[in-house]
Order: sequence, then structure tokens, then C-alpha cells
Amino acid sequence: MSETPKTLQDAIRYFSDEQVCIDTVASLRWPGGVPTCPACGNREHYYLATQRRWKCKECWKQFSVKVGTIFEDSPIKLDKWLAALWMLVNDKNGVSSYEIHRALGVTQKTAWFMLHRLRYALSSGSFTAPGGSGSEFEVDETFIGGKGKNMHKSRKLHIQKVRGATPNWKSADVHPGKTVVMGILSREERKVRASVVPNVKRGTLQKEILANVKAGSSIYTDEAVAYDKLAQHYIHETVNHMDEYVRGKVHTNGLENFWSLLKRGLNGTYVAVEPFHLFRYVDEQAFRYNNRKTKGQNLNDSDRFNLALSQVADKRLTYAELTGKVGETSF
Repeated sequence: MSETPKTLQDAIRYFSDEQVCIDTVASLRWPGGVPTCPACGNREHYYLATQRRWKCKECWKQFSVKVGTIFEDSPIKLDKWLAALWMLVNDKNGVSSYEIHRALGVTQKTAWFMLHRLRYALSSGSFTAPGGSGSEFEVDETFIGGKGKNMHKSRKLHIQKVRGATPNWKSADVHPGKTVVMGILSREERKVRASVVPNVKRGTLQKEILANVKAGSSIYTDEAVAYDKLAQHYIHETVNHMDEYVRGKVHTNGLENFWSLLKRGLNGTYVAVEPFHLFRYVDEQAFRYNNRKTKGQNLNDSDRFNLALSQVADKRLTYAELTGKVGETSF
């Protein structure tokens, strides 16, 4: 791009031209900005200017820049998509579907669907450098869910009944009605990997650690029983939160910071998040946290936006998949 927008106002002006939007997505999606036919992989084509799409010279199929991305089959123009993406990745506490609805002039239902597709683009895998000798990681888990004082009386009574029916020493669900989110923070990369897990059992949590952290790394946790026996694979040190929060370099304060940001967004911006959608909101917050402006990297709003836009390809999320209605017949 000849010029790069630095603020939301600049971005709205810059992407008001549909052709600029197409060129921007193409430059970040395809190597060198040269379109590749999604049907046959051929890179020879010609551009149909009136239709704003390409026609492949090999299979003669037409395709737009949206095909094969989270934007596919969307009637919403790219200028609104890109404005929504800019707001999502650069607003520290997230942006609600009602804000997108009012700002971009789409319905709230459409804005909700757009944001979930954009969150899918923000999702990432494990660490790029999963540690080893000398690397340090913090591991912790948190519980996401409504406060008891805000619950309906019947729901509160049900949770109390579930909690009272099973002795604490037998139950892996220490907080009925809440969803468990586990996080692993790499101090070397200054990045976090967070995901929703079904419970806080030893097998569940340690499976995530083994998948993301190389043996021989230093791991710091609290004294939860689920982290027992980590010393077989790692240099494992714990901190007892009943007595202290920091003992030299042994602490989980980096992850506590991430949990604070996550819960601030969930409680203040999104208010009510269903458990089966929670992992997408966790991915959203992890993307912003991992690409924040720190000593090690000076990413600005434009850099975060371009990084997110480069991840939109080869990802597709339909409304049926999002709402769990795949295979149902509509009448």
C-alpha cells in the first residue's frame, strides 16, 4: 500500500474505495499480491474490472478476493468488514455487536455474525518457540461465569444442590456453573496461549502443558494438585497464594494480568457470553495481548490490523456452524 492508515478515521477514509479494499486483502492474502485461483491453483488470469473479480485462464472459473476467506458469501462490502476488523483488534476491551451495529449501519444480528467470523481469523495455534532448557513459562487457570448474586433464584439453588451433592475431594468441578480457561504464558516470547478446557483434572491440564511446552523448561504454577508430578518433565516451582504471590521469579502475575484483561472485556463489553462461544472471545483477547506494544515489539494499530488481515484466508465459518444447526433443514 502506498500509504498506511494510522487511526480508525484514516482507515474509514482509506477503505471507502472498494478497489482499495480488494487490493489490500489481495496483497496480504497472496504472495506478491498476485491472485491464485482457489479452484486449480493457477496464477494466470485476467481481471474483470466491472465485476471486481478475476477469471482463471486455466479452468476459466471466476473468483473474487473473498473466496476462501472468512468474508466468503457475505453480502457485506469489504469497507465495513475492514472497519469492523480494525475496531476489534485495536479496542483494548473489545467491541460489542451493538457498537458495530450502530457504527457501521448493519443489523445487530449481522454484526454479531461478523465479529465471530473475525474472531475465527484471530485464532492461532501453539507457541512458535515452545521452550526448552532455560525457557520460563507461567501456567494457571481461571473460571468464567456469572456471579451468584446476579443469578435467578432457581439457577442459584440448582448450583448449590450440585455443589452439595459431591464431596470436594471427589469433584473436579470446583465451581459448578462456570467454564474453565487454562493459560500458558511464555516469558521469553511474552505471549500467552489460552484455551477452554472441560475440567481442572490433572490429566486435562498437564496434557495442554505437554502439547505446548518442551521438556526441560521452567514452569511456575500455584500449588493446585493438578500440577503435581510436573517435575518429571520440567523444572517445576510453585507459589502458595495463601502466603505470598511472588518469590523471586516464581509467580504467575503475568497470567493474572491476562485474566484481568479477559474478564474486563467479558464483564464490561460483552456482558453475557455462552460457554460454547467462550473460546472465540479467549482467542480474541489472546491476539490483542500477544500483539500489544511492549519493550520487545512496537506494534501499532496498523500493524495489528495488517497481521489480522493476513490470517483471513483458508478459514470459513457459516452461520449454521456458529449456531450449531449444521444439517438442519430450514422451512
